[in-house]
Amino acid sequence: MQMNPYLLFNGQCEAAFKTYAECLGGKIEAMIPHAGTPAEQQVPAEWRNKILHARLTVGNEVLMGSDAPPGRYEEPKGFSVSLEVKDPAEADRIFRALAENGAVRMPIQKTFWAERFGMLRDRFGTPWMINCPPAS
Repeated sequence: MQMNPYLLFNGQCEAAFKTYAECLGGKIEAMIPHAGTPAEQQVPAEWRNKILHARLTVGNEVLMGSDAPPGRYEEPKGFSVSLEVKDPAEADRIFRALAENGAVRMPIQKTFWAERFGMLRDRFGTPWMINCPPAS
C-alpha cells in the first residue's frame, strides 16, 4: 500500500506543480488538462486548460493534485504536507522557496526535537511543515 497526498487548487495547479518540481527536485510525471478528455464537456470553455490530474515524483514519493471544478474549491484546512529533510541547509532552502509570496506560520528554526523545523502556507494555499531531524 502507498499513501499519497492529493491537493486541490483554485486554477493554479500547473503553476504549483512546476514550482514544487523545481523546489523539491522532482519530476512531473503527468499534467493532464481537461481539454482532449471526456471531462472537457463538463467544464466551462475557459476552464478546459486547467488541470484534471497532475502527478509529481520526488524520489519514491508521489504528490498528486488537480484544479477543483469551478465553484467547488475549498481552502485547505486541518492538514499539512510534511517534508523530512536530512540536511539543515537544504531544509532552509526549501522552506524559503515554498514561503516565497506565502505566509510563514512558524519560522524555520532549531527546536527541542529537530535541527530545523518550520511551518508555512505557500502562495498556492498549500500548508507545509519542513522538519530536519537532529544528526544521529
